[in-house]
Amino acid sequence: MHKNENSYCTLYKMNRERLVKKLLPNSLALLVGNDIYPANADQDLPFIQNTNLFWMTGIRQPNTILILYPNHPNKESREILLITKPIPAKEKWTGKSLTPAEANAISGVEHIMWVEQIDDLLPALIHHCTNIYLNTNEHNRSANLILTQEKRWINKLQQRYPLHQYQRLAPILTELRSIKLPAEIEQIEHAVAKTRLAFERVCATVQPNIKEYEIRAEIMYSFIKNNTTEAYDTIIASGDNARILHYTTLQDTCHDGDLVLLDFGAQYNNYKADLSRTLPVNGTFTKRQKQLYDACLHIKKYATSLIKPGVMMQEYKAQVNEEASRVFLNNGLITDADIANESPTNRAFAKFFYHGVSHHLGLDVHDYDLPNMPFQEGMVLTVEPGIYVAEEKIGIRIEDDVVVTQNGTRNLMADFPIETSDIEAFIKQCKNK
Repeated sequence: MHKNENSYCTLYKMNRERLVKKLLPNSLALLVGNDIYPANADQDLPFIQNTNLFWMTGIRQPNTILILYPNHPNKESREILLITKPIPAKEKWTGKSLTPAEANAISGVEHIMWVEQIDDLLPALIHHCTNIYLNTNEHNRSANLILTQEKRWINKLQQRYPLHQYQRLAPILTELRSIKLPAEIEQIEHAVAKTRLAFERVCATVQPNIKEYEIRAEIMYSFIKNNTTEAYDTIIASGDNARILHYTTLQDTCHDGDLVLLDFGAQYNNYKADLSRTLPVNGTFTKRQKQLYDACLHIKKYATSLIKPGVMMQEYKAQVNEEASRVFLNNGLITDADIANESPTNRAFAKFFYHGVSHHLGLDVHDYDLPNMPFQEGMVLTVEPGIYVAEEKIGIRIEDDVVVTQNGTRNLMADFPIETSDIEAFIKQCKNK
C-alpha cells in the first residue's frame, strides 16, 4: 500500500532544515505560493502550487506564505506558515480551506498564522534581520514576462525596506532540489508505478484506425481510476506527427504499418514520472522501423552507461552526440561528407536528433539543475534520445527515468518493455488479458 500523500511531514521538515543551513547569519527567507490565474467570465484556471513552497511545506492551497528566520531569538518566529483564513460562504463554492491544525499536520510548521496578518507581522521581523532571501524563476528558458506573486513581493519589500541586503534563493533551491532524498525518490517510484498501469492499458488498446485522442483517453481513464493525473500534457503522436516534439493536437488516425510515439507520465504527491515509448500500431515492427528503433535504443543504452557521479551534463551530452553521429553514419542517415562539412553550430546528426538527451526530474518535469554542477548520487534524470526522419515520416523516442547511484544508475522503469521483441510480446500479452 502506498504511503498517504499527506504523510511526508518529516520530508518537508528536512527540506527546510537543508535550506536554512545555506542561509547567511541573521537572514529571513520568504517564499510565496503561486497566483490563481483567471480564465474567462467568473472562472479561474486550475491552481498549481509553487513547487518550491510545496517542497518545504506540502501545502497545495493558494494564498500561502512561508517565512524562515532561523536566528530569531523567539523560537515561534523561526518558522511561520501563513495560510488563508477560511470563509464559510466561499467554502460552499470552492471547498474547505485548511485549519491551522491541518496545516501543521501536513507541513510540520508549529507556528501557523493567517496570511491576512502578513503586513502586521513583517516589520517586527525584518527590522531585526540583515539579509532577506527571495525567490524568482531563474530557469534559462523562462520568459519571466508575467508579474507573478514572487515578483510583486520582491518589488514590495525592496520598496519598503531598501537598506536591507537582498539575496537570491533560486541558486540554493536549485542545488538542494536537484539531489533527491530517499522519500522523494519513493514518490517518483509511485508515479512510475501508476504510469506503468496506464502503459499496459495503452498496449491493450493500440490498433490500426484508433485515434490519437482515444489512446490518451485510455491513459486518462487509468490515471483517474488509480487516483492520479497527468504530470504534463500527454503526447500521442502517430506517423509523421512523431517528429513534432511537443505534439498535443491528438486528432489523427493511427494507421496500419505506422509507429505511434507515446510521451506521458503520472504524478504522485506532485512528483512526476516521464515515460516515452514508440510502438508499432499493428503490434509488429517492420524491418526498417526495427533498424531505426534499435539505433535509438543503442544511443539510450550508451547514454545511460555514461551517467555516474562527477560527470558534467555538458560533457555527457557531447559524448552522446558523438555516439549519435557514429550510429547515424552506420545506419546511412548521414555520410562522411555530411560530417566533414558540419560546423559546431550545425552538426550533421542534429537533422535527426534535435533535442537534449536528459533533464532532471522531480516536482517539475524539467526539474531544477545547475549547469556547473556534476551528476551526484540521488539525482533523478531522464534518458531520452530520439531519431526523427522526415523523408520516411518516422519519429522514435525512447525514455526512462533513472536515479544516479554511487557507481552508475538505477532504472526506475526497468520493468517496462523496451526491446522491440519485448514490446511486440507485451502488446500481445496485454491484448490477451
